[in-house]
Amino acid sequence: MLRPTAPRVGLALAGLLLLAYAFVVAPGAWRDPGTGASAHGRVPATPQASASAPGGGLFPPAGQAFFGVMTDKGPHDFAPVDRFVEAAGRAPQVMLFGADWASAEFDRSLFDRIADRGMMPMLGWEPWDHTVDLAARRTGLAVRQIDRIRATQPDYRLDRIARGDFDAYLRSWAEGVRSLGYPVAIRFAHEMNGDWYPWCERANGNRPGDYVRAWRHVHDLFARAGATNVTWVWSPNARWDKTTAGLTGLYPGDDYVDWVGVTGYYGTGAFTKTYWSFDQIFGPTIAEIRKVTRRPLVVTETGAADTAGRKARWIRETFGSLPRYPGLIGLIWFEVDKEQDWRIAGSPAAATAFAEAVGGERYDVTWSAASRPRAGP
Repeated sequence: MLRPTAPRVGLALAGLLLLAYAFVVAPGAWRDPGTGASAHGRVPATPQASASAPGGGLFPPAGQAFFGVMTDKGPHDFAPVDRFVEAAGRAPQVMLFGADWASAEFDRSLFDRIADRGMMPMLGWEPWDHTVDLAARRTGLAVRQIDRIRATQPDYRLDRIARGDFDAYLRSWAEGVRSLGYPVAIRFAHEMNGDWYPWCERANGNRPGDYVRAWRHVHDLFARAGATNVTWVWSPNARWDKTTAGLTGLYPGDDYVDWVGVTGYYGTGAFTKTYWSFDQIFGPTIAEIRKVTRRPLVVTETGAADTAGRKARWIRETFGSLPRYPGLIGLIWFEVDKEQDWRIAGSPAAATAFAEAVGGERYDVTWSAASRPRAGP
């Protein structure tokens, strides 16, 4: 047995320090402790598209488009995403997840978990208390009564946002997003042309012009904080009849918006009694959007219920229609069983149709931390 003399102890300690650096410090030196895949025991679903992958370029490249996913678990549990990937036969490149202002503090790990799996994080940022909605749904009231209850939240009126009442909270998020160091998208206060959220101008005591003032205030605060890695996504709801407001006066302007979006579903509301194609549901609203901006367009939320057994047909026809819309760069699927079963993983026929649609070259794209989100058509 060797005697631990002072020189030998010194050499041993030096060797241990070198090993510690090689195996612990060096591989994760570029990210905060505890946010990497290894720290959480995670394995990226698509290693070739992971956030640490070299390279970059436009996302998505010209002539191509991405597809994304939203689940009820978000980045807290990727099991629904894994089932979606298995059904789709290809991993999505964007993940949308929601956060409300009443309870959600900035949490870097949520963004990193998404990025680690090769997806661009898109935050659905909602200025309200979502528990009011949950409580209203438990009452068993009619849908429109629930809408009125959840939309009436005076603490979150748009004029309070615009005058700075939430600035400390906003600044904490802006500084957190800036610290990420890679591109993220923020879909702020979506479906503003409805009347079922507190940020809609037709609800909660809001007035004409309040929405644009609130949006610009939030955008400018992020800009002042140096959070220039944000792609701002403005996303109205598809208008299915004249009861849904038009978009006049609601667009903040190209200086404040990077991507425009639209939300709509087949198999709910007005689209349950007869078959409505993607063009019928989305076409009029997209035409209205194109009157005010040519920014890149994303279907930020969509899904199809198996109304009359037409879910697979709707998916095939939808993906066939998308290339006909200039500047349409992506679609995000609502992979949730809520009110209706929108999931492709819940239907073999729908999964086959979806896999065939995204299996082509158009959707063969990669997101990485070095990517630059498309800013033009």
